[in-house]
Amino acid sequence: MRWKRRTGQAKPPWRLSARTLVTCSISTIIGFSAICASVMIDLRRGEDVRARQSLDNLAAGIGADISRNIELYDLSLRAVAGNLLLPEIKQVSKPIRHLILFDRASTARNFGAIQVFDAAGRLTIDSASLDPLPEDRSDAEFFQVHRDRADIGLFVSRPAERGGQYFIVLSRRVSAPDGGFAGVVAGSIRLGYFRDLFSRLSLSPGVGITVFGRDGTIIVTAPFDAAAIGRNLARAPEVTRALTEPSGWSSTGALDDQSRLLIWRNGNDPLVVVASRTWDSVYAVWRNEAAQIGAMMLALIVFVLAATQVAAREIQLRTKVESSLERLATTDPLTGLKNRRKFDETIEIEWRRAQRAQAPLALLMIDADHFKSYNDTHGHQAGDQVLVGIAVCISDSVRRAGDCAARYGGEEFAVLLPGTAETDALHVAETIRTKVALWAGETANTSISIGVASITPSRETDWSGLLNAADRALYMAKAAGRNCCATAAVQRPLRSVVLAA
Repeated sequence: MRWKRRTGQAKPPWRLSARTLVTCSISTIIGFSAICASVMIDLRRGEDVRARQSLDNLAAGIGADISRNIELYDLSLRAVAGNLLLPEIKQVSKPIRHLILFDRASTARNFGAIQVFDAAGRLTIDSASLDPLPEDRSDAEFFQVHRDRADIGLFVSRPAERGGQYFIVLSRRVSAPDGGFAGVVAGSIRLGYFRDLFSRLSLSPGVGITVFGRDGTIIVTAPFDAAAIGRNLARAPEVTRALTEPSGWSSTGALDDQSRLLIWRNGNDPLVVVASRTWDSVYAVWRNEAAQIGAMMLALIVFVLAATQVAAREIQLRTKVESSLERLATTDPLTGLKNRRKFDETIEIEWRRAQRAQAPLALLMIDADHFKSYNDTHGHQAGDQVLVGIAVCISDSVRRAGDCAARYGGEEFAVLLPGTAETDALHVAETIRTKVALWAGETANTSISIGVASITPSRETDWSGLLNAADRALYMAKAAGRNCCATAAVQRPLRSVVLAA
């Protein structure tokens, strides 16, 4: 029957190393930092989107209010211009003419009187007075524009100042029945209307509103800036876009030195409303949140690194203690070689490795000659010195990393030589024996006998066969007179046979 040695040793438990702990901690920190950065980027984008939406709603609301009031005022101008062409208008009295011309005229606190100028630019009719004072506006921009162009429609002038108040003039051409120029009907809107409109709004810090004319001239701003009124920014790229595109936005402000987000609503309105907000105010809340989250993340990172450092030191200390305990558990205390337990573990591992690689595995069994009588004669301490000397000679001869030299028991030693054929193993054995002889000297009664065996493992063999062969070779060396080396072949086991009744 085939006999096979099996070990019942359990698989060693997985242990966390200090390097693995540090790597995991750093990876965790990087991962959480990346997540935090992604969240902060999303929050920044959210602030950008919310700012655009709020400015778009602001521009749309203000633009709608301004357009509605200008449209109402324009209807009054159209009514006056149309009624002036009635044939009987010149035959009625001044009070009746006022009722006919200005019955539908819009009146409000900041809306000025509607005036009619003849083809020469002289004031002829004023909604505020039946007998207006003489006034010549032939040099006014609105008069010259309507005189020179018949297709201009509603014209909105640049801001002007009179009596300490700013205003804009809205005007329309009065055409004769034959299409010729017959004069201009004009009215004014004080900029106080815009200031009253803006005062009803609760504008956040950094938010601004600018109303442009079609030529790029600033009509009014909020917060109010008298120095900005009348400035022409038509050459600024963002203003050019605002005057030509129905709606849009730009991230580069052209209204002042601060970087701004601009939103505009254009359409066909005579005035263009641009809502703006400084980027500093857009991201003010986000920066505070980012600073708080960053501070918490930094504190967390410092805590994790400190805890990791403490844990890594504890693991290193534990590893050193465990290594020391392992060395004590696997090392023979007298000779410093591996003990029997470690040898059994090593030969099991090396046997499987040699079996997979189809490489030779050699074993030396070494025994001190006449050790019992020497021990009885010279005492146990002298015997221990002999064993230590033999161990030193073995260690000095076996230097490869994969070799395993062990005290097998008593005065017996074992040397495992992976990847070594019988010839090379015999050479190593002779080296050990020679060194022991040189160390003992000619007069010393100390020598060793060595049994050598080597085999290339296969599925049909077991390392116990190698052990038996080396042990058998050791007895052959002793029988040959001791202080020599002998070899023995590993016997192939017979295959198991199942007998049937």
